[in-house]
Amino acid sequence: MAYSSSTRDFVALSDLHPNLARPNVIGVVIGKTDVRGFPDRKNIGSERYTFSFTIRDSPTYFINVNSWGREDYIRTLSESFRVGDCVTIENPLVQSKEAEREEKFNPVTPSCYKLLLSENHSVVKTSSCYEMDTKLLSLLHLPVKDPQDYYSLGDIIANGQSLDGRILNVLAAVMSVGEPKYFMTSDKRKGQRCEVKLYDETEMSFPIVCWDNESIQLAQSWIPRETVIFASDVRINFDKFRNCMTATVISKTIITTNPETAEANVLFSFIKECAQSGALHDKMEEQSKESINLETIVDVYTVEQLKEKALQSDGKLEPVYGIIYGYISTLDIDDNASKFIRNRCSTCRFLVNEMSNTCTFCSDTSSDSKSTFASFDILVDLTDHTGTLCSCYLSDCVAEETLGCTVHEFLTLTEDKKTALKWQLLLERSKIYFKVTLSPSWRTGLKTNVLSCKLADPIEASQGLLGKEVGNKRLHYMA
Repeated sequence: MAYSSSTRDFVALSDLHPNLARPNVIGVVIGKTDVRGFPDRKNIGSERYTFSFTIRDSPTYFINVNSWGREDYIRTLSESFRVGDCVTIENPLVQSKEAEREEKFNPVTPSCYKLLLSENHSVVKTSSCYEMDTKLLSLLHLPVKDPQDYYSLGDIIANGQSLDGRILNVLAAVMSVGEPKYFMTSDKRKGQRCEVKLYDETEMSFPIVCWDNESIQLAQSWIPRETVIFASDVRINFDKFRNCMTATVISKTIITTNPETAEANVLFSFIKECAQSGALHDKMEEQSKESINLETIVDVYTVEQLKEKALQSDGKLEPVYGIIYGYISTLDIDDNASKFIRNRCSTCRFLVNEMSNTCTFCSDTSSDSKSTFASFDILVDLTDHTGTLCSCYLSDCVAEETLGCTVHEFLTLTEDKKTALKWQLLLERSKIYFKVTLSPSWRTGLKTNVLSCKLADPIEASQGLLGKEVGNKRLHYMA
């Protein structure tokens, strides 16, 4: 069987064999590893680079693709697509695979072959113009394993250390997605880590850890208390430090987001029931406080450095965490309160639509049976001796800590006292923890979230302003 388009014919992955001359294939990327470097045995002192990915073109067929080459070629190729993209591959080498050896570190596939990419002979393109795309994209929601072949989180915990080191499949909902943490290894390599909390009908909090950029980026797209994942071939371990069972995403893992299976539909129903009953409220409160540890944020930036970093990022800036020694230069809290106080749903904590007064997540729940709570959502300007970050987000409990009062206490203040509070905070030298991300839809192109804002120690602030511990450094986190 071959797929046809107006420009070329594509060989079905199930029809591939080594004797085909210049085959072209199309598929949706369902898994992908980070780029890695290895010493080149033929050229002592140099390195070869590699990464792999897995493509799928039907419910029953998918294949692994490997690419080796120069660093520039491999990194450029890797950055040209992500999990979820449709790609076409022209003239790959079809090679028999050694299943036992290769599937120890790569996803298990139904194909007897693997594809090898050559810098000189193969071409990979992202495909957005073919009629196949709609059909291919639907494959993203089909697990690569039997949808009934998984462990519940409760089963993993019940089996305990007997599962330590086992490779299993997991079906679960996403409770929360932690912020990526960056660090430097002992051999001076950059590392990263992101922890996601899962839950299901049997367990309300179970950690799964991502150590590679590809899975971390995928996790950042998940919506807490809405997304369900089927994670095939994750490694289960007993964490002696935390005294609990954990899961880890490894190079064999393929994660299916929002799978379209009967088992996943049962879990989706459970999520909605939890949201309506408020069963997750306390757990969400607890985890939101734990999600960012300010002690792990150590790098000091100036406003100018942050803007330069954004300009040099070519639109691909990873979230940046750091500290600014500066002051709040705009704080309009003596204006109309409706401009900076918004309602959230008490059941699921999502922002309530101001026009319809309904929660987008719990929209099928009648408004009579639902309550909301008021939350700060303040836009402030942050300034230091090098410039100003405009329209920074100061919200919820961070805003309450900064202002020194709750929303309800604030609303009882007279206009004079609100103005006095404003001038008590304005232009005061502060130590401000922040998170910055690129956001084309945000009015400044940079979305800045204030994580903490407190008066700075004068000596510490002066050291920051003098440039001590300030530089164009990558952010280091403690793992």
